Amino acid sequence: MEKKHAFNSPGDLSAPEQPAAHPHPEITAIVNPGALIGTWLNANPATRGIVKIVVGWAGGHLTIHAFGACSPTPCDWGSVNGLSYGDTVSSMTANAFSAIYAFSFIDTILTAVLQGVLLEVSSFNHFKDGSGRSDYHTREYFRRG
Repeated sequence: MEKKHAFNSPGDLSAPEQPAAHPHPEITAIVNPGALIGTWLNANPATRGIVKIVVGWAGGHLTIHAFGACSPTPCDWGSVNGLSYGDTVSSMTANAFSAIYAFSFIDTILTAVLQGVLLEVSSFNHFKDGSGRSDYHTREYFRRG
């Protein structure tokens, strides 16, 4: 007889104790995203992509608020819930996140990984408007703002 695996959702698991010196003690996620939280500015001031990302924590969820390169002010993409990730299945601290933006003409998946003091952000863009434009990928680097 084949053994069936039981999968628990993160809500079914008890959250690990937070270190006393943690900068965001109110966060109770399985993988604590505190290292990711803050405002991140694109290291390339001439970018035509994302200029700023604000990573936050609200209502028990990681939030990602991106801003695109527009003139005269950045385009507000709005805030979406994201997921945080650690290096391993037993990690307690997050060093990466993902988020999905679904616009009327394009779907964009954002992934980000801490690389020392930089946040490496990749976007995977799929056009769904029938325009014939090619789907594309970008990678950019952000510093804390």
